[in-house]
This record gives sequence, structure tokens and C-alpha cells, in this order.
Amino acid sequence: MLLRAIEAVPVDGRQSPTALAVARGSARLLRSLGFCCVSELVLPSGRRADLVALGSGGDIWIVEIKSSIADFRADQKWMDYGLHCDRLFFATTLDVPAEIFPPDTGLIVADEYGASIVCEAPEHRLAAARRKSLLLRFAQAAALRLQALADPTGPYPEV
Repeated sequence: MLLRAIEAVPVDGRQSPTALAVARGSARLLRSLGFCCVSELVLPSGRRADLVALGSGGDIWIVEIKSSIADFRADQKWMDYGLHCDRLFFATTLDVPAEIFPPDTGLIVADEYGASIVCEAPEHRLAAARRKSLLLRFAQAAALRLQALADPTGPYPEV
């Protein structure tokens, strides 16, 4: 039953195959570090984060995926993401030079099978009210997505 429900979930279509592979490997890394992830989470600012990771202690990390130099140069929305997490990382492939990423962010290098943290992200703790808001968004998105898997034709909003 679960396999049929997973097959019923439509493919997003916005991400390149490279970006999808980096997301998968990054999510595997984060899971190995004790985090669970929600992809494409809409933040309070209205921006959509590629991966938002929640740790067992309530830490919130955002991972912004960049599949190429052109992808990094074309998208500057990530500058807002630091306001919504304790740590901000970029994730990319070995083919993208690490030097293009800002020094005040972390860096993950990934493929579809796994990933490594190349540079740790500096920590900047969220205020309690902002943390609560993000935790609620994370929980609601995850719960609605699970519900939609169980009932693919139900009346669920995009989250």
C-alpha cells in the first residue's frame, strides 16, 4: 500500500536531475547526523527552502542546493534563509568550485548516494518565537505530506 501511495505522488519537475541527486545525498547525510528533512518548505518570508533539517535537540538547518555555477549566480534568494535557521549550508557536486560559495555558510558536497560536510556552517541561534514558527511549519508540512501519501486523492494543499 505504501509503495502505491509513494508512486502516486507527482514529481515536482522544478529540479534538475543533478539537483535531485544532491538533495538525496544531502538528506542521507543529514539523517546520519540525527536530522530529519522536509524538502521545498515554504518559510515565513514566502521563500521556499530546498531542504530544512530538524535535529533531535530542535536545531534547524537549511540546505540550499546549487547544481552549477550558473545556478548559484542566477539565484540570490538564499540570502534570506539565514534568518530562518541555526545554520545555513550550500550543497553541490564535486564539479562546482567551493570558492564561489560565501565564507559565512557551510558547504556540503554530495551525489545521489551520500554527502560530506566540507565546511561547517557558523551557528547563529534562532530566537524562540521564530524557532516555534518554523517548527510548526515543519511539522504541518511533514504531517500533510504523510496524509497525502495515505490518501493521494484527498483535499490536501501543496506544502
